[in-house]
Amino acid sequence: MFELDPRVKRECVWHGPLYRKASALVDRRNNFVWLSTMRDEEPVMLTQHLSDTDSMLASIADPERAPEMLAVRESLRGWRFYDHFRTDTESPARIAQIGTFTPVLHPDGSNLAAALQTILEIRSDEALATTIEDAFPGSRLYVEVQNGRFELQLRQHGLLRSLSAAELSDGTLRYLLWAAALLTPRPPELMVLNEPETSLHPDLLPALARLILAAATNTQIIVVSHSAILIEKLVAESTCTHLHLMKSFGETTLDGSTLFNKPKWSWPAR
Repeated sequence: MFELDPRVKRECVWHGPLYRKASALVDRRNNFVWLSTMRDEEPVMLTQHLSDTDSMLASIADPERAPEMLAVRESLRGWRFYDHFRTDTESPARIAQIGTFTPVLHPDGSNLAAALQTILEIRSDEALATTIEDAFPGSRLYVEVQNGRFELQLRQHGLLRSLSAAELSDGTLRYLLWAAALLTPRPPELMVLNEPETSLHPDLLPALARLILAAATNTQIIVVSHSAILIEKLVAESTCTHLHLMKSFGETTLDGSTLFNKPKWSWPAR
């Protein structure tokens, strides 16, 4: 019943922009994984029993014989993908959670209050207060502690009391989630944001763009967006590279690409 599952037949780690046998460091074919060596040397076998449902990067850690593969794995593990934050009434971000030191926001946003409090205590540049003022002028964000549980509170201009995370609108809560992700005290090498404009009021998009651009000074950020406003604000900065994807007969293509300027992908044969 699992015949439709993907099978890993070939994996390679190589040095340089294009794959060549001479530049290969670690090779995998079906269940065999070996180190590439000099022409006259016998290849060093790392394993002969790797399951075809597992990746060699997830299954093999040999810092002595294959330090390059371990370095690639650790680099990939450090990347962060924020694809979708739940903001419904049962969202983990709306519920008070036990507070612990949180330099990295969880992908589901469940540790939002702790992540924001960590930013408040660690960062000395008032970045969180600045982005809150940019998006919600006259507002103040703070965290209440009740029996060890952190609960987010936002006092907005014109309201007689603060609003908890459970009472915030979807757009306001989502903006706070993006603030916690982008202002992390431990920026990764790569961060991917998928459609960050979802549920946000158009008036918040310029503030979000400024937040993304500020975070991009410390980490590489890839933003996938359908919002013309957000794209325009990001592209206005010289540090942003804009790639326009198009649908052509069901195929996703890069606008302006031709046979002469496409990336020269050169993958090893299976």
